[in-house]
Amino acid sequence: MNQKGGTNNLVFKIISNHILFKDFDKELISKIASNFTEEIWPAHTCSHCHYLKHKFHIIASGRLKIFNTDKETGREFTIFLLSKNDFFDVISLLEAGPHTIYYESLEKVRMISIPMLTMHEWLRKYPVLNQKLLPYVIKQLLTLEEYAISHTLFEIPVRLARLIIKNLNPDSKKIELIDDLSNDEIANLIGTTRAVVNRHFQEFKKEGILRIGRKKMEVINVPLLFKKALNNPKKTIS
Repeated sequence: MNQKGGTNNLVFKIISNHILFKDFDKELISKIASNFTEEIWPAHTCSHCHYLKHKFHIIASGRLKIFNTDKETGREFTIFLLSKNDFFDVISLLEAGPHTIYYESLEKVRMISIPMLTMHEWLRKYPVLNQKLLPYVIKQLLTLEEYAISHTLFEIPVRLARLIIKNLNPDSKKIELIDDLSNDEIANLIGTTRAVVNRHFQEFKKEGILRIGRKKMEVINVPLLFKKALNNPKKTIS
């Protein structure tokens, strides 16, 4: 990880346009920005939350996954896939209790960071930050709720279709954020294996839902994709 201290144009631009700070006056934004440090994580940089719990990060560019892993089986589950303007670690910010998660940059990630103690001080000094923080926390809770429901009630093809729809730009119909991920990474997002994801991708391709190329996929039949996302709820045993 590379770090640079002090205020620069990138830090000021991120802070002045970020949901947490954008409504502050320019002078205060400049003061806040001066406390941040720029960080660059090369692709596939990995870190445990223990080493990052003392800092609050805002992502400027690139994708970062938050995950946990079973050391015995090697299986991973991706809890969140973060990108531009996302921030972490919210749990460490709101509650100092222990939790075990890992972070990995899927590509070069630029971010800015600040000591968690300073962020705590700002939450007390500027109550509006708590109001700005709440919608983001709710969004994360809804993501976890959606996964729990999907994993319990739906088979893999439905989960896969819903993941694609969640990352489908409604205007351009292009898949964003996950379109170039490996099948391993896709599997980690929906709780399955690479082989299972590959099999269902090939089925989607045969059914005329997707066009799949080298590290790129494209939706060619949106109505069929939505139909796939609504079908096959798991049958429960009474």
